[in-house]
Amino acid sequence: MPAKKKVAPKKKKAITKKATTKTKFIYHKDGTIWGKGKIVRGDMEYWEWFRKDGIIMRSGYLEKGKQVGEWITYDKTGKVYKVTKMKP
Repeated sequence: MPAKKKVAPKKKKAITKKATTKTKFIYHKDGTIWGKGKIVRGDMEYWEWFRKDGIIMRSGYLEKGKQVGEWITYDKTGKVYKVTKMKP
């Protein structure tokens, strides 16, 4: 009787989730944009917040729903007013 050939087990393919990035908008009651940001795998990332007149008010990064890194606050004309470093 011939010897049986050894067959290596099939390798399972690693299942990787693609990072789906969506841009989300939040609106004031009057319909103007209040916030705009990116959501990756269900978590918020970079966000910008706006006044009712459309001028940027604040921007920064979120990690697991908490502010991280530098957050920039803008004055009523859209110029940088202050930069706040969030504690880790």
